[in-house]
Amino acid sequence: MTGVKASPADSAKHSRRAAVVIDTAWRAVLLFAARRLEEDIMAWIKAALTAALLLTGIAAQAAEPGGSDWASSESGKVRLISATTGIGEKGAGEAGPLRLGLHFKLEPGWKIYWRTPGDAGYPPKLDWTGSANLDNPLPRWPAPHRFVLAGLQNYGYMDEVILPLDATAADASRPVAARLSVDFLACAQICVPQKVDLALDLSPGPAAPSSFAHDIGRFTALVPGDGRRHGLALDSAEALGGGDTAALRLAVSSMEPFTDPDAFVEAEEVAAFGQPRVSLSADRRRAVFEIPVPPGGLLKPLAGAAMTVTVTDGLRAFETSMIPVPGSAAPMAAGDAPGLGGMLLIALLGGLILNLMPCVLPVLSIKVLGVLGHGGGERRHVRASFIASGAGIVVSFLALALLAIGLKQAGAAVGWGIQFQQPGFLAVMVVLLALFAANLWGMFEIPMPAVLFSRGGGAAHHTVLGHFLSGAFATLLATPCSAPFLGTAIGFALARGPVEIALIFTALGLGMAAPYLAVAVWPDAALKLPRPGRWMVTVRKLLGLALAGTGLWLLTVLMVQAGTLAALVTGGAMACAVAVLGLRHRLPAAARPAVTACVVALAGLALAAPFHGSADGESGGETGGAVAWGRFDSQTLARLVSDGKVVFVDVTADWCITCKVNKAAVIERGEVASRLSSPGVVALRADWTRPDEGISRYLASFGRYGIPFNAVYGPSAPDGIALPELLSEAEVLAALDKAR
Repeated sequence: MTGVKASPADSAKHSRRAAVVIDTAWRAVLLFAARRLEEDIMAWIKAALTAALLLTGIAAQAAEPGGSDWASSESGKVRLISATTGIGEKGAGEAGPLRLGLHFKLEPGWKIYWRTPGDAGYPPKLDWTGSANLDNPLPRWPAPHRFVLAGLQNYGYMDEVILPLDATAADASRPVAARLSVDFLACAQICVPQKVDLALDLSPGPAAPSSFAHDIGRFTALVPGDGRRHGLALDSAEALGGGDTAALRLAVSSMEPFTDPDAFVEAEEVAAFGQPRVSLSADRRRAVFEIPVPPGGLLKPLAGAAMTVTVTDGLRAFETSMIPVPGSAAPMAAGDAPGLGGMLLIALLGGLILNLMPCVLPVLSIKVLGVLGHGGGERRHVRASFIASGAGIVVSFLALALLAIGLKQAGAAVGWGIQFQQPGFLAVMVVLLALFAANLWGMFEIPMPAVLFSRGGGAAHHTVLGHFLSGAFATLLATPCSAPFLGTAIGFALARGPVEIALIFTALGLGMAAPYLAVAVWPDAALKLPRPGRWMVTVRKLLGLALAGTGLWLLTVLMVQAGTLAALVTGGAMACAVAVLGLRHRLPAAARPAVTACVVALAGLALAAPFHGSADGESGGETGGAVAWGRFDSQTLARLVSDGKVVFVDVTADWCITCKVNKAAVIERGEVASRLSSPGVVALRADWTRPDEGISRYLASFGRYGIPFNAVYGPSAPDGIALPELLSEAEVLAALDKAR
């Protein structure tokens, strides 16, 4: 074998190659080790950061007062929060107001329900059992959103909502332990009933704002108010059609243009409602909602039924109670005027005609005496006194408007003359009438109330204040009954908002005050009357008898409402008071203060008696007379109409004089009485002497809020034919023929 000896150059070359290989290998090993070390270090760093974040979150949650722990599920999470970290610094036994909130944070696609859920679902139900030093807070509901799925209408919330809870700590010096169990339904593609238990403890001490105060305030601002803050108002509410074609029509006005309006109607035990059709005026400041009732969704007539409507427009919303009136089936454009100008003219005419109604006859003595006292007087005094009388009438109508607005806002029944349904009001009127009659008979002049009505010791010179009060008193006694055009105007007003009510009632007052204002413009009409003299004494006594008769009539009404004993005590007390006043001039001067005290005590007894009495039963107006009357109720009426009967309905009251005139002059005499007693005809009487919500709703279904009211039903008139306030034989017979 022959050996080859490597050259020095080759040896050096091989050495360099080996070094490169070794260096590369070491580099690979070091790079791999560095990468593994880097990954381990990064993992350690991530773990440390995660632990730090978790510890920080736990520490922050533990350090954040005013909130309970979250209760989580697949739909989201719920907790109970407070706007303050403490109850507040108050003395032992003092209550502390609390602002709490039920906070829902929902996962995308999930929703919960409003207080009225719509076609399906149910709202959150709260149970505070186990709480200590806490009343039972009730939720306030922010404005809802509408969800439509497969034709079903649902109302509720998505993403996030806080239900504000106004609560009270019974004793601010003790801790509050709020224990809340929430049962709610959360829905996405499926619906999952859920129940969570929440606990929140608040200690006595400073009520510093918590980190949740802003969020609770933000959702509190979304709770609908009366609309004034957002410039929203309900102008009208009308019921259209019937059965499967029934619908509501709402007209809403806005100070700012509408963007995306919606309306939610709550009408328990009345109807379910579909999605509204909305039309906007050209300036987008008026919206008309046509809200249909789905087939089978109508439980009772919409007209006259109490409802609540919530109107939303973006972040704006308002809520109000309403009673729809019958409306025209003709569509209403959003730009149509509500007819306020025409109704003001009708109200003026109705107020003017009210002066000629039988209801005003009891106060004729006040008017006659006021006119006769001006004969031969001064032009300036005549003008001032008649303006004062007119002002008294107008101010009284404004007071009635304020009363109607207050009752409507409170959700109570509103009607014309409903003050005569109150025994206390009747007692006050009996006392005033007795004192006025005694004054006209000359038994006293200076003590109340004559101090307000006379100057210089005689009737010939009435003070301006006296004339003002006489106008107000005349208005109160003139309100038991309705008049042509009066019911139309009042029905229009009470179906709308406070502004319309105030304007219509002002127009009614101006109409009734028109004769007084006319004399103020032409005072010579009063100045040409004979000068007051001895003949006025006889006139005063006769007019006093008229007032006394009015008082006796009111006592008969009081007898029905508060019982015979209460009416006898009231009437007897005022008869004794008048007798004591009659003996006043025969007593020595030193004994006269005792007379005043005795009269005041008797008047107090007369006022108190009705509040301790009880009604005797039904009014005597239900039986007797030429017509056999049945008792009215809506079920009986519907049954008789469905049986093909002709039905005559008479809504009356013992305090309604025009009703009695209709009865004596038309209903219970001649051909009308004969027809009402014939086979196939049924007469029903609705007695409104005392408050009756069913009768109030029945009147409202025709857009009427006062009586007399009469309607005729039959096979050809299943919805009823409303008759005018003052009846005539021809009109009643024609309606009976048409209904048959």
